[in-house]
Amino acid sequence: MHKDEHQLSRRVLLGTSVAAIVGTAGQSPADDKGDNNPKELEPVTQAFIDGESGPGWKTLGKDDFAKVNSADNTWSFEGDLIRCTGKPVSVMRTVKQYTNFELVGQWMHHTAGGNSGFFVWTTPESIERLTKAGKPGLPHGIEVQVLDTAYGQPNPADWYTSHGDVFPVGVKMKPFPPLSPNGNRSFPSKNLSRDHGHWNHYYIRAINGEVRLWVNGEEVSGGNECSVTSGYLCLESEGRPITFKRLRIRELP
Repeated sequence: MHKDEHQLSRRVLLGTSVAAIVGTAGQSPADDKGDNNPKELEPVTQAFIDGESGPGWKTLGKDDFAKVNSADNTWSFEGDLIRCTGKPVSVMRTVKQYTNFELVGQWMHHTAGGNSGFFVWTTPESIERLTKAGKPGLPHGIEVQVLDTAYGQPNPADWYTSHGDVFPVGVKMKPFPPLSPNGNRSFPSKNLSRDHGHWNHYYIRAINGEVRLWVNGEEVSGGNECSVTSGYLCLESEGRPITFKRLRIRELP
């Protein structure tokens, strides 16, 4: 897509006002151990893309996911919350496979240094392999990383960021700049992720072999020329507790 066309499409989706994101001042972080009361888990941001405007949006809940290689208690569902213990390192997948879609939702790490992610267009072959093995491990697909800002502190490495890296795992993708030192990851153009104990908002658009990520209302990273253009959507468990909230998906032509 030409730069001017991309900017136009972005204005259509997000609008041009800075008011696309509204911060909520004065809120304190949730307890690091998690909060069992959903009413107290309020977001600190409200993004323009809400997963409700327009037709076709569907909430992803318990019936939309299937076990792969997680433990029976790794994932739990409570209202519009999806809770993950972080153990073992594993994924759960959607029941169906998706090709072109939009995904919107919130996530919150409960401890410093939390790690998780969304896998887009996850290959059925890798899911079958993990399911049969029944051991810790991650599948192949395009990962949209969900990493706490304290990950790797006080000496973080230079090959990742904590603000929405997008990269291929076991497949191919041409990442959008800025790039990681080895050129494999699309680094975010802005650092917009909030610390653990606060909600973050992701909007992921995956169309025709191209994946784009908006963090808290602004587009920051992505890639195209993906070698996979269809597959499962997976949520990742990777060592620390995390909660996802109001995951909604809309399939596109």
